[in-house]
Amino acid sequence: MNTKITKLSFALLVAGFAGAAVAVTEADVEQSFNPYKAGFPSFPGLSAGTVVNKANVEQFKDALDPGLYMVVKNGWTELKVGPTTQFELDKFYVEATKKNVNKAKLGAKNGEITGFVAGRPFPEEPQEADARAGEKIAWNFKYGINWGDNAAIYPFYWKYRNMQSAQVERTIKFNFHFLNFKHRVQHAPVPEVTPNPSELFRGIYMTVLEPQDLKNTQLLIQRYEDDLKFDDAYLYLGFQRRVRRLATGQTTDAFLGSDLMIEDFEGYNGRVSDMKWTYKGSKNILMPYYNHNELKLADEFKEPDGYKFVDFSGQGGCFPNITWQLRKVYVVEATPVNPSHPVSKRVFHIDAQVYNINRTLIYDRKGELWKTWTIGKSHPDHHLPVNKGTGIAIDDSFSMVDVQSKHCTTGQFKGQVDPKLNPPSLFQVQNMRGGD
Repeated sequence: MNTKITKLSFALLVAGFAGAAVAVTEADVEQSFNPYKAGFPSFPGLSAGTVVNKANVEQFKDALDPGLYMVVKNGWTELKVGPTTQFELDKFYVEATKKNVNKAKLGAKNGEITGFVAGRPFPEEPQEADARAGEKIAWNFKYGINWGDNAAIYPFYWKYRNMQSAQVERTIKFNFHFLNFKHRVQHAPVPEVTPNPSELFRGIYMTVLEPQDLKNTQLLIQRYEDDLKFDDAYLYLGFQRRVRRLATGQTTDAFLGSDLMIEDFEGYNGRVSDMKWTYKGSKNILMPYYNHNELKLADEFKEPDGYKFVDFSGQGGCFPNITWQLRKVYVVEATPVNPSHPVSKRVFHIDAQVYNINRTLIYDRKGELWKTWTIGKSHPDHHLPVNKGTGIAIDDSFSMVDVQSKHCTTGQFKGQVDPKLNPPSLFQVQNMRGGD
């Protein structure tokens, strides 16, 4: 027998099975929703109460993503470490995952999936040997539990800030609404909103409340169940008094003059098929997870119920005053399929338990770091009473820092998991003022 041929045959056999589907077990599902079952991660010298700053950042470099390391090393901000805690997810979502385990399969093309019903489509631990592991993670994010079946940020303050002068150039007050039309697990109607003739998967609707020159500006995004179909997006500008449909490319323009694109919303607001996904492995790094009610909060905005928003400080007031947890993340590189996209790649740091995108590094077309993107998450039991017990980690603050232009946009949320705020009629073009 030719030994070389035998070795080659074995190598090909192993390669052939590396990306093959292996049945997911109940233990895999348990591990997916509780990656800390065997204990929380640790890092030498890092514990609750530690402050990571310019003076000691080298010691903790490997516990930070490269963008976070850079802004701390520059002295722009410091990180207060809190204890790592469990963010137990919505029990209805977990049950849906268990009930439908092994049903979801990737299609032949990126953006195709079959058999998915509800829950986390691919709860198994990703493997770097699996060439489509990044794509599976992308589907887990898309069909994840960011805001659950429906929720609202009511209200939502954005501030445009000059990092060098600390001048707040503009403050915009929004309401944002989110609704899943399909794959619903908790709030009626389950499993989907009907009628739904367009086969929509999800809707996002926002309206500007202040300032006066932008008041009544509205944005509607309709995402289809078929990931290969382009989203429909509509913008209503109050001064024009008409609804216009956005061209696909406009989702990567600066939104209302901010440092964000529409594609940046919720960490990533695009299709799976818009990107080539590459899984880069897992690591334990500091992530913006905390208990809202335990922070030192801002007194700036007055809500009738006494709710206070996350405060900001650091260089230009661009960084949230929060605590950070050492958490397990999956690192995924997303490269746009469209060669004219303004971004060369995004490096996502996706929380392994919650499966939300909370730290992103955005690179320009030359391959240089352009923006560093943080979305802070509060535990729902330490937030508004309406969120307690929901099992939905609450988007609570954001910071988009353009490290090249030294400019940032910050966000302060009042997130509410309340179906009453999100009737399906809100997510139709006819609802927008001046709809035609």
